[in-house]
Amino acid sequence: MLPYLTQTSAPLTHTVSALNEFGESVAVSMPAERALTIYVDKQELLTLMTLGAQPELLVLGFLRNQRLIKSAAEVHSITVDWEVGAAAVRTHQGIANLRSRTARRVHTTGCGQGSMFGDLMADVDTLVLPEATLSQAQLYGIVNTMRLRESTYKSAGSVHGCALFRGEDLQLFVEDVGRHNAIDTIAGSMWMQGMDGADKVFYTTGRLTSEMVIKSAQMGVAIVVSRSGMTQMGHELAQRLGLCAIGRATNRRFLCYSAPERLLLQPELATTPPTF
Repeated sequence: MLPYLTQTSAPLTHTVSALNEFGESVAVSMPAERALTIYVDKQELLTLMTLGAQPELLVLGFLRNQRLIKSAAEVHSITVDWEVGAAAVRTHQGIANLRSRTARRVHTTGCGQGSMFGDLMADVDTLVLPEATLSQAQLYGIVNTMRLRESTYKSAGSVHGCALFRGEDLQLFVEDVGRHNAIDTIAGSMWMQGMDGADKVFYTTGRLTSEMVIKSAQMGVAIVVSRSGMTQMGHELAQRLGLCAIGRATNRRFLCYSAPERLLLQPELATTPPTF
């Protein structure tokens, strides 16, 4: 049985007055940022800084990607209250050894200061990715879809976007102040919708770090695309997993950093004028 989730999305932007280059006062939008403290069975876990678009899915995906739970069915409910900035997670049977499993915290390179508990790399060799492929034409379709999509980034900037595609068809899109929050929200949504990662492609506007690679792999997604670059540790991990990492993907340009056998190249498309 799926958990009960409240629906407590908060305003995504805030309007303030700023001075432009002509000395004029103008109204501008900026992304909202708010603290959300997670409590699991009344025990405080940590505080996330988030945009607040889909906080319940963010919390569920965070627990999933931290390997604190193995399925959504372990969770009875997630209740978010913005008046106190708290998310209360109630599980059916509790989480075994929660205190010891969350004692060691690693601050990641994620915007908004991401965190990982313990050593998520310890079990990396147990992850088996599906036999997924992506054509160059589909890659261009993904890049174009993200270029045209209306977003908080276009209106206010200062956020990261993550998306899940099936081929070049958009399935999920999430924005947050940190890319780690956005991918966790997608992970939570996949669980709630019973969505498998085997035929999916993950897209992010942020760089491909080890954190993004390991979370994509845990979601069962074998192909990741970014309009940004990739870190050395992210690259080493992608090669170890056989995960296809594609970065610097803008317009008709891209770099395939790992598992090139998953990318079905069509070099002639690189010089063909786009039809969109």
